[in-house]
Amino acid sequence: MQEKTILTVIPVNARHRELLEKCGQNLNFIYADPETVTQEQVDQAQIILGNVPPEMVKKAKKLEWLQLNSAGFDAYGKAEIMGDRILTSCSGAYGQAVSEHMFAMLLAMQKKLHLYRDDQKDHKWGDKGAVTSISDTTVMVMGLGDIGKHFARMAHSLGAYVIGIKRTYIPCPEYVDELHLQEDIQGFLPKADAVVSFLPSSQENKGFFGKEFFAQMKPGSLFLNGGRGDTVSTEDLYHALKEGRLGGAALDVTDPEPLPEDHPLWDMPQVFLTPHVSGGYHLSVTLDNVVDICVDNLYRYLKGVKLRNLVEISGE
Repeated sequence: MQEKTILTVIPVNARHRELLEKCGQNLNFIYADPETVTQEQVDQAQIILGNVPPEMVKKAKKLEWLQLNSAGFDAYGKAEIMGDRILTSCSGAYGQAVSEHMFAMLLAMQKKLHLYRDDQKDHKWGDKGAVTSISDTTVMVMGLGDIGKHFARMAHSLGAYVIGIKRTYIPCPEYVDELHLQEDIQGFLPKADAVVSFLPSSQENKGFFGKEFFAQMKPGSLFLNGGRGDTVSTEDLYHALKEGRLGGAALDVTDPEPLPEDHPLWDMPQVFLTPHVSGGYHLSVTLDNVVDICVDNLYRYLKGVKLRNLVEISGE
């Protein structure tokens, strides 16, 4: 086999390097940092493991296949960037990390821990009143991919009634009590005490959560977003919260991102914000998952077998 140069911009450790380098002979690995990787390094590689800037990918001279380290691929899945090269995502690596983060936010909101934390900073000793229980909650999970399934399983195991929402039909998992299509969601919104979104960014999903959506939600219910910021109209969400139609919101993603320092969402006590940190490599197992997917796909690529997580490239 002709030698392949593989550029890796994932923060791998010695064990990860050993796994990658065992994939085959005649493999020349270049390890670089995604923040400092150069166009010259990108131009040397037939295979890239990890997210390098899209403009560098567009100019890459020898690239055959790009394996992203992210589940999202919005910036790369275009013909103007990839041309006829192969693109694969890291879907499946982040289910545990993102779902646990968002589940913790839901429980914190239900127990008003965010409000008590605010009081702690102000040295206030007070009672915030009644709380709710996950065991009495109807949770609507928007997007039953890897992350959504992890979340639904946790919620169901603690007694929540789980309504799953998908774009296309799948067999209903045992930890989902009802499964419906995204196009039919309106009839089920008033049932949900909490709506949790893991929807990806797409033309169809952009601004999906807007004024009409929030108006149909159960009064006093919670909205959580662990998917993509541009699926939500930030201003419509702000007004739904300000007018008291929603009981609160927990957001790990926003639009725009970062959220401007002067945006009123920062100062709303019923809003729980984290700066897009549910994924990444904050949970160590996530990096292991990313490397496992890269290793599996590298074996597949070298053997000419169909790759996991193939991304369909959109037209010009």
